[in-house]
Amino acid sequence: MNKKNITVTGCCGTIGHALLQALAGLPQYTEVLGIDNNESGLFALEQEFQGKFRFAFGDMRDAQRLESLFAGMDVVLHTAALKHVASCELSPSEAVKTNILGVSNVIEAARSAGVGRVLFTSSDKAVNPTNVMGTSKLMGERLMSAAQASARRHEAGLFFSTRFGNVLGSHGSVFPLFQQQIARGGPVTLTDPDMTRFVMSTRDAVNLVLESLDLAQGGEVFVSKMRTLRIADLAAVMVDCLAPYYGLRPEDISINIIGVKPGEKFYEELLTEEESHRSLQLKNFYVILPAFRGLYGVDYRYENAQPHEKGQVYRSHEQTLLSREEIAAYLRESGLLPHKGA
Repeated sequence: MNKKNITVTGCCGTIGHALLQALAGLPQYTEVLGIDNNESGLFALEQEFQGKFRFAFGDMRDAQRLESLFAGMDVVLHTAALKHVASCELSPSEAVKTNILGVSNVIEAARSAGVGRVLFTSSDKAVNPTNVMGTSKLMGERLMSAAQASARRHEAGLFFSTRFGNVLGSHGSVFPLFQQQIARGGPVTLTDPDMTRFVMSTRDAVNLVLESLDLAQGGEVFVSKMRTLRIADLAAVMVDCLAPYYGLRPEDISINIIGVKPGEKFYEELLTEEESHRSLQLKNFYVILPAFRGLYGVDYRYENAQPHEKGQVYRSHEQTLLSREEIAAYLRESGLLPHKGA
């Protein structure tokens, strides 16, 4: 087995941390380097992993620093980003610096350091974006695809992306918000009772990243086939399951409708009509091929791949929604709710 060195940017975030935990059990990586600009978070990770991994302070805005950190690395998993819609909307220039120029810096640093594979973690908000954060993520995807076209000419590595849905339990997601509101005795606040979302656990997200590493041929966007739910059902399940653990009765916790926030979608999308014409289906994934494949010189082939139905979009409100019983089971399976009888 060929041993490899791997870097995780944004290692203090939910996905970055989950990737470190997964990599701890994978013998094919001889060195794991975590990079973040969160000093306290890095200290906590050093205590958690007890010298198993190496950690370094670094910012995606500093291309020179990234190049020195990437030296000797075979793989870069780029998860660092500004991810909160509201903060990106209020400070769009900062979102550009980190989420767009930062991706460009990662690409150039990886190319200079001779990194073999670079994966960018994107978001469903990149599809037909309605806010700054989503737009910046879309540009990150396009930068990765463009990097692959250039990489072919320079015989450099592979550059590709994954597109996430809402990662349940991640920082800033609706799950910890509802949990905090329930612990306080309510109310739980909903923007709209019929709003739907694609959801995935941190385990699902990690599997998407690691499987994409093996499948990638350069320039693609990998999308998991995800579960979908109605946010109102998620809130109801959480109230029923968590209220007793805080010494409360579910019927005493109200759910208030506060209205849709500016820039918020009623449903989420993971694959557009245009992308459907250049997508393939695998058992657990969609693979969106680059729009300008003629620039790449790659004959994209994946085992048991089927063409995706042209014109068939992938929207949350058009999928089969999880029942409340299925939501509760999925949350327990993901470690977000205690098992019955625990």
